[in-house]
Amino acid sequence: MKIRSGNSRAYQIASVIILVILAFLFSFPLYWIITGAFKTGADNNSVQPVWWPTQWVTDSFKALFDNRSAPLWELAVPFSNWFTKDGELRYWSVGPTAPAAFRWLVNAVFMAVAAMIITCVTAAMAGYALAKKRFNGRTLLFSLIVCAMALPKQVILIPLLKEMSGLKLYGSLWAVIFPTVGWPFGVFLMKQFSEGIPGEILEAARIDGASELKTFSTVVMPMIKPGIGALAIFTFINCWNDYFMQLVMLDANSVYTIPLGIATLQAETSTDIGLLMAGAAMASVPIIIVFLIFQKYFTQGIAMGAVKG
Repeated sequence: MKIRSGNSRAYQIASVIILVILAFLFSFPLYWIITGAFKTGADNNSVQPVWWPTQWVTDSFKALFDNRSAPLWELAVPFSNWFTKDGELRYWSVGPTAPAAFRWLVNAVFMAVAAMIITCVTAAMAGYALAKKRFNGRTLLFSLIVCAMALPKQVILIPLLKEMSGLKLYGSLWAVIFPTVGWPFGVFLMKQFSEGIPGEILEAARIDGASELKTFSTVVMPMIKPGIGALAIFTFINCWNDYFMQLVMLDANSVYTIPLGIATLQAETSTDIGLLMAGAAMASVPIIIVFLIFQKYFTQGIAMGAVKG
């Protein structure tokens, strides 16, 4: 008994040590970004790594915020240019003038949040239909979705460009949002979670007179909430980090995101590591906030997936 207790104690200590080492390794890049944003140019360009700033300065943030100015936000109505004589988008609202970096951050947040919300709703509906509805071609449709997961976005770039241009969305944030909504992984993930919904509960809701929409919103959605939380994090990060699609679809300073905006600043000047670090530090804040909001559902989703497996 004592030997078993001693082995358990040693295992716990070893686990804590390994977790501390892994936590340090995973958090070190964030530490390097934050400290690099406040280092002097000499520290950032030093051949020997400077682990701690010799002098804390805010020059990089000043360069980031003082370079350009733009309206803080311009919320465009999708497809509104179809009904205007000049073919220009109409706007719900236009904000006051602010540093361009804030505009890029607002663009990135709006793009990622909109894609996250629409993807979670559509993927949940599609996954529920594939898991609990019986219709002709269901297996074939799901097989096509799984096959689509293996296709890199670069393969379908030309069709996407033609589609967005045909819809007159090219050059707007919607050209990045809508292709993200059709994410095969989201449908696959939601189908796996919907498989665990007991059929008796759905049948009871129908007997009580609930419509299909009410059954989905009041019965299905609460039961797959952990999966939706996990998908929300995955979608937000996927859209936020999709530099390639942003580079291809966005062509104006007013719709740039943080990565594109920083890239344009770098193209105008010599490589400024401090400026890159300041932009990366600013861009990391929304991702951290989203993860902190949805982490409970994310861990629940992973735990449920482990139990199912």
